[in-house]
Amino acid sequence: MSLRFQAINNYHKRSGGVEVGPSTKVTAIFGENVFTQKVAREFLSDEAYKSLNASIRGGKKIDRAVANQIAAGLRSWAESKGVTHYTHWFQPLTGTTAEKHDSFFTIKSDGTAIEEFDGAALIQQEPDASSFPSGGLRATFEARGYTAWDPSSPAFIMEIGHGRTLCIPTIFVAYTGESLDYKAPLLKALAALDKAAVEVCNYFDKNVTKVTATLGWEQEYFVIDEALANARPDLLLTERTVYGAAPAKGQQLDDHYFGSIPERVYAFMRDFEAESYKLGIPLRTRHNEVAPAQFECAPIFEEVNLAVDHNTLLMDVMSRVAKRHKLRVLLHEKPFAGINGSGKHNNWSMATDTGVNLLAPGKTPKTNLMFLTFFVNTIKAVHDYSGLLRSAIASAGNDFRLGANEAPPAIISVFVGEYLSRVLGEIEGRVGEKFDEQDEAILKLDLHRSIPELLLDNTDRNRTSPFAFTGNKFEFRAVGSSANCGNPMTVLNTIMADTLRTFKKDVDALIEKGDKKEVAIMHIIQKYIVESKAVLFEGDGYSDDWEVEAEKRGLPNIKTTPLALDAMISEKAKHLFTTNGVYSESEMEARHEIELEKYIKKVQIEARVMGDLATNHILPAAIRYQNQLITNVRGLKDLGIDHALYSTQLTMLEKISEHISVIRYNVEQMVEARKVSNNIADTREKAISYQTEVKDKYFDLIRYHVDKLELLVADEEWTLPKYRELLFLR
Repeated sequence: MSLRFQAINNYHKRSGGVEVGPSTKVTAIFGENVFTQKVAREFLSDEAYKSLNASIRGGKKIDRAVANQIAAGLRSWAESKGVTHYTHWFQPLTGTTAEKHDSFFTIKSDGTAIEEFDGAALIQQEPDASSFPSGGLRATFEARGYTAWDPSSPAFIMEIGHGRTLCIPTIFVAYTGESLDYKAPLLKALAALDKAAVEVCNYFDKNVTKVTATLGWEQEYFVIDEALANARPDLLLTERTVYGAAPAKGQQLDDHYFGSIPERVYAFMRDFEAESYKLGIPLRTRHNEVAPAQFECAPIFEEVNLAVDHNTLLMDVMSRVAKRHKLRVLLHEKPFAGINGSGKHNNWSMATDTGVNLLAPGKTPKTNLMFLTFFVNTIKAVHDYSGLLRSAIASAGNDFRLGANEAPPAIISVFVGEYLSRVLGEIEGRVGEKFDEQDEAILKLDLHRSIPELLLDNTDRNRTSPFAFTGNKFEFRAVGSSANCGNPMTVLNTIMADTLRTFKKDVDALIEKGDKKEVAIMHIIQKYIVESKAVLFEGDGYSDDWEVEAEKRGLPNIKTTPLALDAMISEKAKHLFTTNGVYSESEMEARHEIELEKYIKKVQIEARVMGDLATNHILPAAIRYQNQLITNVRGLKDLGIDHALYSTQLTMLEKISEHISVIRYNVEQMVEARKVSNNIADTREKAISYQTEVKDKYFDLIRYHVDKLELLVADEEWTLPKYRELLFLR
């Protein structure tokens, strides 16, 4: 019996789910495994607590002597919870998390065994980590990579089975100081935005001393039965089904969306939510998504750095907890053809330390002008750096999803809604007119009174837009479900910082010429509206007409990752990142190389899997059924049955033979194409070759014939679990 039928036959033994215990208030467990400021107050001296607090709030350096006190407090807290080991937890450029565990246990020179954790171990480690991608920043023999403590993200305790480990969030850098992770550049981008935004805020409120970028991500994912997943080598190795005929029922009835959550999945959700709450991840919502077996969870907004850590941590937690329930979580952007893929919508905004959301319309003329300033600057930033934003969400998995009539297109555009479009149009329409200090357009834009209209307009938001304003934030909808949010957030916060710096220079120049402050601000807002209006689009982003219109507007439409990544190393990008202190040119070149290599390897693995499945699963099943038909036809012929009565079998034989022949031939051709691509020395050219000569030429072609065979071959001969089983047995 094949693994497929074993999994189906034993399904009822797994379908009950795991008992996760009685429900409890979230507040009773929230953050219990996090070294929060409340916990720090209990376990640290006044000196250590104040130093840690100053570092978290103001980025001030922690003295080594004080670090010893903090480390002692951390160890004391961790040991009170049964922790024996600690690790520097970081996010290398593999897209996953990394950790190397060290014990508190050590032996002194006299042989005495003690538990020890000092400030040096807290602040910095040398985990070697020479095998992580570096893009040429260091050779393999230059093994030294360093992790450095990030106090702005609190330490936490990870529970795995009966083991507990103290995890210290860190950045990961090379010996020379270049960043080798997602966190280090993100922290630099956030610092750049903070500085630039505060300077602009001070036009309106001198009390603002800090601006924090906030993020609320929405994580989409699929959940399928573990045994069925194990019977699919493609799911095990690529997290997507490279073959699979569409089932009779998919998502066309819209009955899964927001429907009743299946009991087994519900138990899994409760379990991973409980784990998440202990780690301080503020999950708020859960629901069924559009596609069968697809779900979503989302948290309360947090500061970007912490939100990125929490999302990365959540993906680990979900995958681990799923195994307890004999389930498999799929975070690939397009695990199944013909139904919706998964994204990770990044809802982004900015908040001041005075309690103002800079992307929310205010109650006074002054706060409305501040809102317009940051609102228009965001649009300008997206317009000027749309190619860079596209590169930030480029991946082999996301290429299957973007523009697939279910997700935002590869064209980066901004949706702001009918009401705000009118507001921008009115301001633009006054080009050439003089503003004065009491002008209605400057101080009397009654946005606050129109909030009900604004929210009504944006509640039914344009889901085809990759970057949409949704009332008090922008939603970057094109981010892929498996992505680390750090990369798109680094780009978004950097381009916003740069645009705000330019805005301040432009406004100051007009003030120096004699314009009143409000008049100068309004003139530059008007200028930016005119310069960036091409990126505004309110229509259907899925339509062919939009591609034509976007081309007329001069908006890039780059559909493949190898070409989209070019924006990372453009002169414009190099000036942006170096000027704002986020990346050096060598770091940008390295990341470009890493992303190209990642793309090559993923396409290469998928091509190998396709060849293996075709040769060892698909063709043997088809040939077995072909032989059954041949035996049947021969028997009927020997009995003297009229040829017309078995013409159907003959037609089936011809179709099956044709599909077998085409599959075999094209698999062989794909192997040869891979060999040619592998011999290309230049990484970019190699990636393009893998995309055009391997993926584009053969993936869909081979799949078409395999999926046709699936519909022809007898069900009992087909060894791979089918879509109906993967999507509806959970």
